[in-house]
Order: sequence, then C-alpha cells, then structure tokens
Amino acid sequence: MGFYSRRILPRLIDLLMSNPAMHAERALLLRNAHGKTLEVGFGTGLNMPHYPAGTQTLAAIDANPGMSPLARRRIRESGIRVEHRVLNVERLPMEDASFDTVVSTWTLCSIADVERALAEVRRVLKPGGRFLFIEHGLSDDPRVSKWQHRLTPLQKRIADGCHLDRDIEGLIRAQGLEFESLRRFYMDKLPRTGGYTYQGIAVKRNA
Repeated sequence: MGFYSRRILPRLIDLLMSNPAMHAERALLLRNAHGKTLEVGFGTGLNMPHYPAGTQTLAAIDANPGMSPLARRRIRESGIRVEHRVLNVERLPMEDASFDTVVSTWTLCSIADVERALAEVRRVLKPGGRFLFIEHGLSDDPRVSKWQHRLTPLQKRIADGCHLDRDIEGLIRAQGLEFESLRRFYMDKLPRTGGYTYQGIAVKRNA
C-alpha cells in the first residue's frame, strides 16, 4: 500500500464523505443497528455519531491502516465500546453466526473480491441477523450505466479500486440474503455516475 493510499486518500475520503446528505442517510440507516455489531470498511469512523445508544459492542474493521488516526479520534468521542482492527473483509477471523448486525457504507465498491466479502458477511451474521448497507453502484438508467462502465477503469486508479458499476442488489441477493427494505435513488449534489445509491436492510433467514 503506497503513500497515496495511506496518507492522502484517508483525508480525501473523509472530506468527500462528510456532506450533509450522506450523514442524513447514515442516520436513517444506522438507527436499525442493534446488539453485537460489525462494521466493515470502517474508514475514518464517520458512522460513529449515528449508532444508537442500544449498540452493545462494535467491531470495526478496515483494510487501510492509514484510516486509523482519524477513526480512533471519533471512537474516543463516541462513548461506544469499539474493537478497532486493520482487517480485510474477505478473510474475517470472527466465528460463524456471531453478530446481530453487520454494517457497510460506501465500501463494497472497492473490495477486490466482493462476492467473497459478502459471503463472509453472511457467514458471521446470526440467523435473523441484518445487513445494513448504503452503497453507490450501477444505475438502472442505460445512459448513466454506459458512462459508469466507461469511467470505472479510471475511477479504480484514482480512488483505490472503487468501481462505479457494481450491481449491489444483485451481489447481495446472490448470497441468499433476503431484502427487508431497499431504496435506489440518486444522491443529492453528486454526479449521477457516482451518486446512484442503494440503501437497505438484508436479512439472513437461515443458518
């Protein structure tokens, strides 16, 4: 992992992901978190102010150690007991069926083996556990999706592997998770190629 990914990208992401529309969506989603919770792609900890008081414990992981200084500051300010670790979501050391809630916000776009990562999410969820997610991805408008496919090779280079054109709904459904809710919309004040958003809750119905 180079200087850009460890030193520059974390602060750039922190700035870009701090707009009011994104914080409003975080708050709307994370009110559904409960019990023992895992957040994958924790980043700089922008979700911390939005976790409800009933969150028992939070395991927070991110593959980029450069995110940790900003993340630790927000953890200290939160009052929630957090186990913060540098880990890759594609290879989680947690036991099967060990979490009530798993959270992912603007993370699935940049994971190299996203199918394996989602399989790990399903594995560590308890039966009846919920996967809470906000992700940008493939638009259902062919005019937008065409440009998403065209721009993704460049986006991957400048944004540490970020894809604009992943079918988030299809990827989650392929793991056998059942949607309790799903919204698809364009995020305000973002380019349509990067602002098409999937927000929802998917449930693990079977062991």
